Amino acid sequence: MLTNNPVVLNVRNLTKLYGQGCPQCFDNTGPAYGSNICPVCGSIVACHNISFDLVQGEILGIVGESGSGKSTLVRCLYFDEDASSGESYLAVYQDGQVNLLQETSQRKRYVRNHLMGMVYQNPLLGIKPHFTAGGNVAEKLLTADIYNYHAIRERAADLLSRTEVPLARMDDFPAHFSGGMQQRVQIAKALANNPPLLFLDEITTGLDVSVQAKVIRMLSDRTAVMKNGRMVEIGLTDQIMEDPQHQYTQLLVHSML
Repeated sequence: MLTNNPVVLNVRNLTKLYGQGCPQCFDNTGPAYGSNICPVCGSIVACHNISFDLVQGEILGIVGESGSGKSTLVRCLYFDEDASSGESYLAVYQDGQVNLLQETSQRKRYVRNHLMGMVYQNPLLGIKPHFTAGGNVAEKLLTADIYNYHAIRERAADLLSRTEVPLARMDDFPAHFSGGMQQRVQIAKALANNPPLLFLDEITTGLDVSVQAKVIRMLSDRTAVMKNGRMVEIGLTDQIMEDPQHQYTQLLVHSML
């Protein structure tokens, strides 16, 4: 962890519940029960009491089995989903004093467009296939209030080049690209506004589990482990991989090695 750097994102007690909910939802779900489905009312506790800080320049990897709540957490922080409760503070927005989760839809759009980027597992969730590759990057810049045509064109060309999209295809439509090339366009678009905060959802999906472990260890400064909607462990990635404390983390690490 980059301990000398300031905190960029502060998340406290984020909870997301699907369903009507009941007083038993949180008491009868979680890793101890092996389920995030309430046995009383059938509601799904996708995330419960998730808290962490992210410092400037840090990469936090979030791992866990399918249904653990990883993607729901990211979608709530990026406002694709409305969190049921909790707090999220971004240092570059209102001096980190305003809970983003309680802001209006208009203010959330501003934060998404100006201060965040997102790379989805499915690239077609992040790009528009009927826009050109350059047009997708331009769309992000326009929503971030950058209107100069030449500046937009130059920025799009630079980002597409850096993500290894041939500039000869800058004006081609992603609908005609391979899935991998579409993902490159999406990454270029996500980086267009130079966001202080970048989310990447399920970036290792499709890789062998042992390769996933290597990628996480290589890229992540810290790793958080989720199980049945709860964060069961968080720490330095090397520490998590070499000396996992929680029983589920031990099983997860063992399966990756």
